[in-house]
Amino acid sequence: MPSVTYQPPLRWWNHAWRYVLVVAISAISWFEIAPWQWDHRRWWFWTDLGLGVFSLVLLAWRRRHPFAVAVVVNAVTVVSWSSGGPATLALVSLATRRRWREVLPVATLGLVAGLALERMNPVSTQDFAFTIPFVAVVVAATVAWGMFIGSRRELIATLRERAETAEVEQASRVAQARTAERSRIAREMHDVLAHRISLVTMHAGALAYRDDLSRDEVRTTAGIIQDNSHRAMVELREVLGVLRDGPGDSAPERPQPSASDLRALVDEARASGTRVDLWVGVELADVPDALGRTAYRVVQEGLTNARKHAADTLVSVTLTGGPADGLTIEVRNPLRVGEPVASAPRSGLGLAGLAERAELAGGTLTHEVSPAAEFVLETWLPWPT
Repeated sequence: MPSVTYQPPLRWWNHAWRYVLVVAISAISWFEIAPWQWDHRRWWFWTDLGLGVFSLVLLAWRRRHPFAVAVVVNAVTVVSWSSGGPATLALVSLATRRRWREVLPVATLGLVAGLALERMNPVSTQDFAFTIPFVAVVVAATVAWGMFIGSRRELIATLRERAETAEVEQASRVAQARTAERSRIAREMHDVLAHRISLVTMHAGALAYRDDLSRDEVRTTAGIIQDNSHRAMVELREVLGVLRDGPGDSAPERPQPSASDLRALVDEARASGTRVDLWVGVELADVPDALGRTAYRVVQEGLTNARKHAADTLVSVTLTGGPADGLTIEVRNPLRVGEPVASAPRSGLGLAGLAERAELAGGTLTHEVSPAAEFVLETWLPWPT
């Protein structure tokens, strides 16, 4: 049986009622023999009283040294009736630890001491055949009560520990959920805004460094900047609304795109001045929503990277596969020769977010520079059954 190491703190009233009970037990035990001691063996009276007070004081150390205190106090009861109360409390306190190698010796000592004391009782009229089982029952009841208290303390301590562990785990889950939500917000905002901002950056750069544009070209470019800036603000509000109240990536609400929106995405990129070749070897309408949403983000990020780092190159987008083979997406563009006058900041968060999306969907994402000096972004995604 496991031992109990937890001892609840006791306040003054906890100590008070215990000591009152101890004194009451001692008074009941000593009541019969005390007058005889006073009349015939007064030295025994004072010795009994002194040992009772000594045992009562010794109880203050019963929690620090439970075994030693229980042994001493129960041994004293061999000659002292007034030590009966302290001996009872010391045995109960020791039994709460539920260590049989400690409880059995002290219980046996208490039984022997009680029988020896009763044997020396000059005023007792009880048959010794009755005294033996009576003392044994009292000692057994004392041990049983202490074991019950110890078991209850262990149960309470276990429940308290479980509650504290549950609170810690709940706090950890909340922190993890908060971190995951922040990552999701960052990923969605990057996916939505990077595409628009890259368009604005490219055309604003043209206005800043091209001094040979006609009034109509300047007006057209300014209109593209205004339109994409407005769309960026609208999409930002929509994304924040979805992330605030939506059920998550597993079933996001509108305005989440699908595979059917890929052609519109490519047409929009072409309208902004990006040269794009799109080859689709799969029926886009048959692509499941979750798969199509990831595919859309992959193509969107590929076009954004090409626009940021190689704006005047031809971007090739290829989609192949099917339900049996999964969906393969390849976005490639030649590396730009030289450095642009104003380059977009390099964060690396877009590709990192795409890699995370692909892994969560059970797929893979790789990007490399091919021997033909082309940047190749390739993604494979499993087709949900």
